[in-house]
Amino acid sequence: MGYPGRAVSGWKGWTLMVWVAAVSLVLADGRRVRPPRCPVGCTCTKDNALCENVRSVPHTFPSDVVSLSFVKSGFNEIIEGSFVHTPALQLLLFTANSFDLIDEDAFLGLPHLEYLFIENNKIASISPYAFRGLKALIHLSLAYNNLETLPKDVFKGMDALTKVDLRGNNLICDCKLKWLVEWMHHTNATLDQIYCSGPPIYQGKKINDLLPHSFDCITAEFASYQSLKFESISVGAFTFDEDQYVVFAQPFAGTCSFLEWDHVEMTFRTYDTIESTSTVVCKPMVIDNHLFVIVAQLFGGSHIYKRDPSANKFIKIQDIDILKIRKPNDIETFMIDGESFFVIADSSKAGSTTVYKWNGNGFYSHQSLHPWFRDTDVEYLEISNKPHLILSSSSQRPVVYQWNRSQKQFDRRTDIPEMEDVFSVKHFRVKGELFICLTRFIGDSKVMRWDGAMFKEVQTFPSRGSMVFQPVSIGNWQYAILGSDYSLTQVYQWDTERGQFVPSQELNIQAPRAFSMVSIDDRVFLLASSFKGKTQIYEHLMIDLSN
Repeated sequence: MGYPGRAVSGWKGWTLMVWVAAVSLVLADGRRVRPPRCPVGCTCTKDNALCENVRSVPHTFPSDVVSLSFVKSGFNEIIEGSFVHTPALQLLLFTANSFDLIDEDAFLGLPHLEYLFIENNKIASISPYAFRGLKALIHLSLAYNNLETLPKDVFKGMDALTKVDLRGNNLICDCKLKWLVEWMHHTNATLDQIYCSGPPIYQGKKINDLLPHSFDCITAEFASYQSLKFESISVGAFTFDEDQYVVFAQPFAGTCSFLEWDHVEMTFRTYDTIESTSTVVCKPMVIDNHLFVIVAQLFGGSHIYKRDPSANKFIKIQDIDILKIRKPNDIETFMIDGESFFVIADSSKAGSTTVYKWNGNGFYSHQSLHPWFRDTDVEYLEISNKPHLILSSSSQRPVVYQWNRSQKQFDRRTDIPEMEDVFSVKHFRVKGELFICLTRFIGDSKVMRWDGAMFKEVQTFPSRGSMVFQPVSIGNWQYAILGSDYSLTQVYQWDTERGQFVPSQELNIQAPRAFSMVSIDDRVFLLASSFKGKTQIYEHLMIDLSN
């Protein structure tokens, strides 16, 4: 006999296990194939989903949805990877929504998307890589948004595009949009007519008609390059034996410091010095391949040095008449009819601004100009192809002298009206026209233009402790640099269309006294003397605003 009770019990247990397993498989299989439900706030049909007033982008949609639309939604941005859960999408539409930002990789994971409509929204910004990965996209519409610009190369990699719609935006046709004009001339995609909303020069014009060269996108700035650990009151750059040098007058140290360019370290390094006392100007002058330096001192008289190549040093060759030059303030060198001259502006009550001439062996006093006027600056320039000097004085208006070729002397010609208390005058030219910068310590410094008979005011600049208003020309760039003892130094750039200077940059220089330019190895440097701080060197750098 057996044990029937046990046999039946075993059979029932095995049957129960099979049934439980089968039910589990059915349930598990049911969970695996059950299609996702349509999200709340959305209406789904066989292959389309429409979402209205949703607060965020849903992550689940029926798997057969290939077109998705968002209308009047409440989310603020389309964030990265918003649609990675709907890779089958072929069409995506946003209209009348409130989001204002499209983030990077917002449409990542949509390899089949062919149509993208983002219209009538409030977009203010699109990230540069917002559309990255949309290689199959053939139609893109960004129409009727708040777009003022588009990031450069935002359409990069979208080679399948055949249609782009940018109508109804407020596109500013400046350098940031230059890339779009270039892209429009090279793409195979068609674009409807779109218009510039600014700047004024292009307002209302068709972007489709613009050309890349319509944009002037190259600007420049002075970037800090090297700081020198000494104070200085004047600076000059010069070329000798085909090499470039700079020289600074250091009043407290009592030296003329000469620097040369180190082509290996790419910095300015010490070349030589001339020891002096209370030095105010170190003026280099090259005559017949010989280097002379006029050293103006407040005490102990002024002197002339010559570079001795065999001894490799500067040697004093001449003293300057201390009875005429008592308190030198400025020196200018120039040539007239092949002869070499320099003039020293004397700012003492008993001294006299004096012109000196080279006679082949030394410099001798050639002419004294109006004594007792305490001249602070002298500028040599040519007016109507005739040599002139302009003397600035603390006791009278700037005086203009003209060279008399028959007498070989300067004759007083006129003064500059309504310009009292001018500390210095510097000149520059723009397209052949002559201008001067007049510096006032307090009040208004000015730019004036020569009209053929007299200088007339062009522009005024507030001066707050200004001892220098220096025009600087670099290639096609024309600058004017207005120093200040009480504020930042202002750099102005000439605007050809306006015929005036416009603000360009601010430099932090303590008590600037002089500026000069030097070009070395295809680089241009601005040298800035500082009376109360470190002497500064800036590099002039070109910047492409379209990048």
